[in-house]
Amino acid sequence: MANKDLNRDLKGRHIQMIALGGTIGVGLFMGSASAIKWTGPSVMLAYAISGLFIFLIMRAMGEMLYLEPSTGSFATFGYKYIHPLAGYMTAWSNWFQWVVVGMAEIIAVGTYMQYWFPDLPAWIPGLIAMVILGAANLISVKSFGEIEFWFSLVKIVTIVLMIVAGFGLIFFGLGNGGDAIGLSNLWEHGGWFTGGWKGFFFALSLVVAAYQGVELIGITAGEAKDPQKTITKAIQSTIWRILIFYIGAIFVIVTVYPWDQLSAIGSPFVATFAKVGITAAAGIINFVVITAAMSGCNSGIYSAGRMLYTLGMNGQAPKSFAKVSKSGVPLFGTFGVIIGLAIGVVLSYIAPKNLFVYVYSASVLPGMIPWFVILISQIKFRKIKRAEMANHPFKMPFAPVTNYLTIAYLIMVLVGMWFNDETRISLIAGIVFLAIVVISFYAFGMGKRVPVDTQTAEEEDIKAG
Repeated sequence: MANKDLNRDLKGRHIQMIALGGTIGVGLFMGSASAIKWTGPSVMLAYAISGLFIFLIMRAMGEMLYLEPSTGSFATFGYKYIHPLAGYMTAWSNWFQWVVVGMAEIIAVGTYMQYWFPDLPAWIPGLIAMVILGAANLISVKSFGEIEFWFSLVKIVTIVLMIVAGFGLIFFGLGNGGDAIGLSNLWEHGGWFTGGWKGFFFALSLVVAAYQGVELIGITAGEAKDPQKTITKAIQSTIWRILIFYIGAIFVIVTVYPWDQLSAIGSPFVATFAKVGITAAAGIINFVVITAAMSGCNSGIYSAGRMLYTLGMNGQAPKSFAKVSKSGVPLFGTFGVIIGLAIGVVLSYIAPKNLFVYVYSASVLPGMIPWFVILISQIKFRKIKRAEMANHPFKMPFAPVTNYLTIAYLIMVLVGMWFNDETRISLIAGIVFLAIVVISFYAFGMGKRVPVDTQTAEEEDIKAG
């Protein structure tokens, strides 16, 4: 075992499916009831607006990855093009976000398995899932990619089938005796903006949080075969998968059912399938939700492990995290994540319920840090890489204006979180976490722990002439 590069064993189909399924989590399948509660049918507009800005973030990341495909991705860019603190904070924020999400997903696996085995303690299937996924990530990056490919395929097929069934209900009365439901639910029951502009504003933070994790494909760049081609293709697909999987699914949900009745029907996916005559709908969706939960945990182990690897490479964490196994896996980095998951699962069962909720909610703001870092570092990246940008085939559209607009939008969302009583605690908890990270950076002299062979962007530029 030694400090060496990771293997480029992720194929194009792996990257594509990770990109497609990366942000589809348990929340969408169990219904986006919280966001819909605030703003009603106009939640589709919230998803569309947020999706546009997410696409711009992805394009900014893609522009940099095209020239510098690295495993550290946005953490490396923050380190090089902004400040070592930016890279340090981004890596730890991403690690924290994915470990906490992984903890929640593991707990979800145990909970949903009780649908079939009501007397089975929830921690047993959760532990089994963690061991299986941990082993897959430790074996090779190819095994991670293969598992994520099939997990994502299950989620995507389910959403597509639900959308098709929903369109059949809405326009042709499929499963409703031939009586088409029509579009009236979009403006009846209180109108389009049922919560007014205030409700729409508050819903944005929940919608933006649903997109967190979309940047995962950036981390795969260091292990992708032909990264320029595969990453570019995956990022280009972001806009249409947002349109199909998010807005398409939400359109069916708020059109088939009055928005104010969604909280009473449980999962809209189950209800939609049941309405068109699929009687085993509840069992099928339960299986899909377990798949989505395991997919989230699988991605969390992968992403957080690579962030620890990046911290080790940058001299901002123990050097052991930078060591790679014979199969090209950051062994200690991955173990560090698995241990964090195990501790989190234990704590979630023995600690007060509210404590875990606060820890989970604390990941929302840290989850947005990579986006800010991508947008800011790309502005500096363009100035330093001016010569390469002349013939760059994958530029960020209308930069830097779109950078500033996207940053302003994200800040607006955070302001909305502060004024909303239900999300303010998430923001405060995230601020506390980031404060701890910043203090640790200066307290332990992390800015000075830079490997001899690591150059800043300015040093590279000077050497280049």
